[in-house]
Amino acid sequence: MKLVLIIDDYLPNSTRVGAKMFHELAQEFIRRGHDVTVITPDSNLQEEVSYDTFQGVKTWRFKSGPLKDVSKVKRALNETLLSYRAWKAINSRIKKETFDGVVYYSPSIFWGYLVKKIKARCQCPAYLILRDMFPQWVIDAGMLKMGSPIERYFRLFEKLSYRQANRIGLMSDKNLDVFRVTNKGYPCEVLRNWASLMPTVLPQDYVPLRKRLGLEDKVIFFYGGNIGHAQDMANLMRLARSMAEHPQAHFLFIGQGDEVELINSLAAEWELPNFTYLASVNQDEFKFILSEVDIGLFSLSARHSSHNFPGKLLGYMVQSLPILGSVNAGNDLLDIVNKNNAGAIHINGEDDKLHQSALLMLHDNRERRRLGMGANTLLQEHFSVESAAQTIEMRLEACNAVN
Repeated sequence: MKLVLIIDDYLPNSTRVGAKMFHELAQEFIRRGHDVTVITPDSNLQEEVSYDTFQGVKTWRFKSGPLKDVSKVKRALNETLLSYRAWKAINSRIKKETFDGVVYYSPSIFWGYLVKKIKARCQCPAYLILRDMFPQWVIDAGMLKMGSPIERYFRLFEKLSYRQANRIGLMSDKNLDVFRVTNKGYPCEVLRNWASLMPTVLPQDYVPLRKRLGLEDKVIFFYGGNIGHAQDMANLMRLARSMAEHPQAHFLFIGQGDEVELINSLAAEWELPNFTYLASVNQDEFKFILSEVDIGLFSLSARHSSHNFPGKLLGYMVQSLPILGSVNAGNDLLDIVNKNNAGAIHINGEDDKLHQSALLMLHDNRERRRLGMGANTLLQEHFSVESAAQTIEMRLEACNAVN
């Protein structure tokens, strides 16, 4: 098939897990014999659109305002314009025979208009990979009021996006249940997050981060990714404070987001000797760092009503890192990780239990290795990019056969 993949953030300029996942999916589709084009915005473009190839994947980049690390108002405006700007830039290149299927990724919720235009012209089906229950999680976090004009505004675009999908893939069984309660009538299924299964091999000229930071003899608890309200980073900072009396443990956070200032201010206020924050790095550097650390951290806000599977866990699993973290009550990620001996997950707010699990991983090297191997096995059995590509491929082919 001739497939078009649509996402608001893509390599090589992105440091985000979603961009990495989408690129791995594009490459897997190519390996399976499909022709793949990625459509994505680029705020650094001087021209209206550019056509290029990145690691074998054709990319159509259209000019856009910035979407990341800007004010919420500016981001909302630029995201609202995504579909309009994309269609204006590329519509002259799209004919009836250009594409046989659309795969689009949320976030963002603003691709509905573009997908509708492509589907109408190419007479092809679309598959929505839904990773973010926006605006619901913002409402859960108390950042947006239910029934407010801005909430209704976002809901319009959310529904427009859902209506274009012949199939919607959600990341977990619990997420699927939550989605079906409030969004009746949409064909949907579980499509788990995915990763390529190959662990990273360090290049010969690589200078280890441990050496650069003076952490050669430490057990590193690592958090990498978005540092925002949805993660409740104060939860992990409390863990770092509770572990400060154990000098062998060090907490390393790398990423960007709305709570960077919070974590740094807490580290200063509590005078944490066991904490380091670094700004985002590119995907290659991120993989190298993952190969050096010992334990993969994550956190989800207790206020969430949806049940996310954070993409960062996949990177941990590829490198056989044990997973340590907290989730909102009812999140099926807790059972998935704990029952498969892939780490230790607790309900957000169970600080004592999280602390005890951290101590076990700190002091018991054999247990760390055992849980890390369990994490890698879980990845291979349930979160491979091959499985995700096969599911999407099957759905699109079935729709085309009907048409």
